[in-house]
Amino acid sequence: MTERKPPGVDFESWVEKQIREAQERGDFDALSGAGKPLTGLDRDWLSTYIEREGLSVDAALPEPLRLRKEVENLPSAVAALRSEHEVRDLVRELNLRIAAWIRSGEGPHIRLTPVAVDDVLDEWRRARGGSGTDDTSEAPGEESRAEQPRPAPRRRRRWWRRRRN
Repeated sequence: MTERKPPGVDFESWVEKQIREAQERGDFDALSGAGKPLTGLDRDWLSTYIEREGLSVDAALPEPLRLRKEVENLPSAVAALRSEHEVRDLVRELNLRIAAWIRSGEGPHIRLTPVAVDDVLDEWRRARGGSGTDDTSEAPGEESRAEQPRPAPRRRRRWWRRRRN
């Protein structure tokens, strides 16, 4: 359709005229779904979109709910991992995404905190039935967690106090 609506004509009457002219030309006669009922009207648009695009339902969730679901599924996700290093990397990556969401301030306000790596490692070790130490338990060049000195806690400066030079 290339012609534009003339300035003095009502929009509805102009559209009706376009449809009537197309029917007279026979543009609607050989359509593939002619005479058949419309399908998919009983389903919502989101479920049809997810099915058509091959997505999971998680793709439609807001970011904080998706992250919370990942935290809930974390024990089953780490169960398949073979070393402590892999578990630490997975939890570290999840915590980075959680921290990024917290900093963004977007989405629904859902309480979500970073995951404690040591707690996940303890659960992973218990699920494996032992200490969980194998030849790949630590990353190359890393000291064991007990040997690393803990950094001194940073003291937070109040925003209303001046900085001393």
